[in-house]
Amino acid sequence: MSATDTQSWTRIYSASDLAERTKAIVKQDGKQILLWRTEKAIYACNNRCPHEGYPLAEGTMAEGCILTCNWHNWKFDLESGETLVGGDALRLYPAKCEGDDILLDLSDPPPEELRAQALEGLREAFDEHEYERIARELGRFEQAGGGIYDALLQAFGWAADRYEFGITHAQAAAADWLTLRDSLSGAHVADRLVPAIEIVGHLSWDALMQRGPYPFAAGRAETWNAQQFEDAVESEDEAAAVRLLRAGLEDHGAVELRPALERAALRHYQNFGHTPIYLEKTFELVERFGERDLESLFLPLVRGLCMGAREDLIPEFHAYAPALEAWDETGTDVPSADDFRKAGVKACLDRISRAGGRVDELYDALMTASAEAMLAFDPQFRSHIDKPIQQNVDWLDFTHAVTHLNASRRICAHQPELWANAFAQTGCFLGRNATYVDWSRDLEAWKVEDPDAFLDGILTGMIDHDEPLYIYPAHVLKLATAVREEIALRPDAPFVPVLLAALNRFVNEPMKRKHPRRVARQALSFVEAQG
Repeated sequence: MSATDTQSWTRIYSASDLAERTKAIVKQDGKQILLWRTEKAIYACNNRCPHEGYPLAEGTMAEGCILTCNWHNWKFDLESGETLVGGDALRLYPAKCEGDDILLDLSDPPPEELRAQALEGLREAFDEHEYERIARELGRFEQAGGGIYDALLQAFGWAADRYEFGITHAQAAAADWLTLRDSLSGAHVADRLVPAIEIVGHLSWDALMQRGPYPFAAGRAETWNAQQFEDAVESEDEAAAVRLLRAGLEDHGAVELRPALERAALRHYQNFGHTPIYLEKTFELVERFGERDLESLFLPLVRGLCMGAREDLIPEFHAYAPALEAWDETGTDVPSADDFRKAGVKACLDRISRAGGRVDELYDALMTASAEAMLAFDPQFRSHIDKPIQQNVDWLDFTHAVTHLNASRRICAHQPELWANAFAQTGCFLGRNATYVDWSRDLEAWKVEDPDAFLDGILTGMIDHDEPLYIYPAHVLKLATAVREEIALRPDAPFVPVLLAALNRFVNEPMKRKHPRRVARQALSFVEAQG
């Protein structure tokens, strides 16, 4: 069927009247349409600028058919439909004259065409990180009957090869944003759109900052082999790991690969504990999206496994490997949370390795100790300017201990033999952070009386947060989601009160976002030391 066959012409105005006025606004079928007569032709378009809705009737026509919105200088070619300056496309209506009648085709394009246009616009907004346009194009996509998951999968695909070091909080936080979206089933449609905007915006921002693409190796291995995959990750052979991953995804699906990915994620104390968190959040996304576009989710994860800094190889954490060797699966010497106060890395690891036979009790002690350390964080360390780089410590050093242990619990439910790694890595957090706490602080003020109302307030507040940098709301969301999950599983666990209090202090004592004086002093010190 041709375009002519699908057009539905409606008399809209008098050609002679328009000749006298040059332009006119007509309201028809809920639309506000601008008619503009030029020397070349009669043009019809939506009167609202697609940028912020200002009336194009107050704009300027030049060069025959170039319409300028005078509010922000967006320019539209009414002949070709192209947006010359600006972003979003302007809705045009085919026009013709029959005698003195101006007729317009007001029929909407097919939904699939509207969805394709919205995704094209979303890609343009993604590449430039145009946050407001991202919101508009997602809204257009949904309005045309598109599923929000389909749009998000497109964004994950655009982002996949843009990150030099692999997966970031942009992908990981997406799972928690979608969990929050689920809780808004009865909310205003705009509130339910916010999580999708934040996901695409964060993916876009991280991609723009890293200036990719960083292409992945082509091809696939002949077959999936878990041991070869783990060996490739261990040797940082990304190309081999990627080819094996493709073979596994294509032949078996994501679930089959999970054990090997979990072992790789918990083998080292690496990437400051992000790796098991990222893995778990990736599988949450798989549960939502199904077996679609798996490469866009897993390729960045595998790159992160290969590229993550392995902190257990630096002197501060040299006790990690011996602690794994000393792990006693029958050990019953369970430390209390207090035993980790003021204990360094080696002391923490020694205590952990003797309690391997009492996993549940050890988990409670470590979660309590992690929450207590976070609650007692000494804020002077986030504002100092005269300390070495190694002491650049802030809230996130403490939140990661909690969310890492939360993710590790999920992994170890599948592979209990990995508890040794998970707990030893928690010991690395506790030992490292012990220097940066003030146990004399009065912390009673942070007690939470109504956990459900408290958590609901934090999470629903994320829909209208005022933080310009994505990384900070991502951490608030990640921590609050982990805390809620821990409490839902075991509301009477001994760590619950202190975990809630730590979260309460975290969300009410703002993080220092930027450290200009500290950066300047440390930079000069480093340059001087280099000679």
